[in-house]
Amino acid sequence: MVNKESFLDYLRFEKHYSQHTVRSYENDIGQFFSFINMHMGSDDIRDIRTADIRSWMVSMIDEGYSTITVHRKISSLRTFFKYAMRRGELDSSPVENIVLPRKGKSLPVFVEEASLDTLLDTYDFGSDYSGIRDRAIIDLLYTTGIRRAELIAIRTDDVDLSSRTLKVRGKRSKERIVPLIASFCEGLAGYMEKRSEEFPGTEEPALFLTDRGKALYDKFVYNTVSRYLEMVTTVEKKSPHVLRHSFATHMLNHGADLNSIKEMLGHANLSATQVYTHNTFEKLKKVYKQAHPRANKI
Repeated sequence: MVNKESFLDYLRFEKHYSQHTVRSYENDIGQFFSFINMHMGSDDIRDIRTADIRSWMVSMIDEGYSTITVHRKISSLRTFFKYAMRRGELDSSPVENIVLPRKGKSLPVFVEEASLDTLLDTYDFGSDYSGIRDRAIIDLLYTTGIRRAELIAIRTDDVDLSSRTLKVRGKRSKERIVPLIASFCEGLAGYMEKRSEEFPGTEEPALFLTDRGKALYDKFVYNTVSRYLEMVTTVEKKSPHVLRHSFATHMLNHGADLNSIKEMLGHANLSATQVYTHNTFEKLKKVYKQAHPRANKI
């Protein structure tokens, strides 16, 4: 019988999904089966019908989940049942005929350039190990647009300060090389020197370490970014992904072409990158309304 653990192993070892992605699937599938157990008293996948999945979807909407979140959770469930069919446990998927709620268009949240300049240029992070590390984390996320999981996966030998490049392992273990700016390389060199002083002889390959010399983890990076962004912005979301959005939006605002940004972000196709053009278009409309002599005439 297919169970949640065998499905998660399939995602880890056959699909090669990242730890963060597997955890999202685990949470989604776990939430679904908690709902099913509560309402059916059984978690046998052969007893689950399309109506049960509709009921779960309606309950999420009633609880205030966004349509984007509902879409993601149903997508996780669809993958799970496809896996069960592949294993011969089911002849058809109960998710097959599910009609999803229409997605509302939401623009990526980003932090203004001036706010990030204030944080990186004037805020005193401190000269101890944790301060130098935290500044390097914020700076790297913003100047390269890499994902949180990608930052955690960086090893010391992925950094080439002489050529100002960084090897990044993206989704599906795809590798890409991203450029580093000179000012960041100076700060990174200072961090790496401090890392060696703080943890002499360490065999931990991860570039960024906790105060105890261990590799970083998701919550650590999230809390670090959120704490510093809280000082300079009022945007509701203050996650590492907001710095990724900020990178892409600011690059477009300064004339970078979409294909270049696509490569730096590690997107599989251009449509994923095009969402950032909405932000730049909104900015253009604002400038137009403020500057054109006829824009405010009735």
